[in-house]
Amino acid sequence: MADITPTELKQRQANGENPIIIDVRETWENEEVRINGSRNIPLGELPGKLDELDELKDQEIIVHCKGGSRSASAKAFLTQQGFGNVRNLLGGMQAYQQA
Repeated sequence: MADITPTELKQRQANGENPIIIDVRETWENEEVRINGSRNIPLGELPGKLDELDELKDQEIIVHCKGGSRSASAKAFLTQQGFGNVRNLLGGMQAYQQA
């Protein structure tokens, strides 16, 4: 699945959409600044949380981190686990804040 730009995500949110967003940054990073409606699951904890996410396998999931590299790893991992519609937020939180 193609990744998503911060501008596209913000436009969708402005249109009233509430996509599933998973923040794979550490908890302290999420506490400093977060995207409304996102769920924080640090990258290192993601393998242990798969059971909680199983019902989302066929839904669009947007993953993000600070700059995009951890979320790219999360996207690859989730895709390997059978999640078919995972998108990485390009540029991460840094780009989202500037969009």
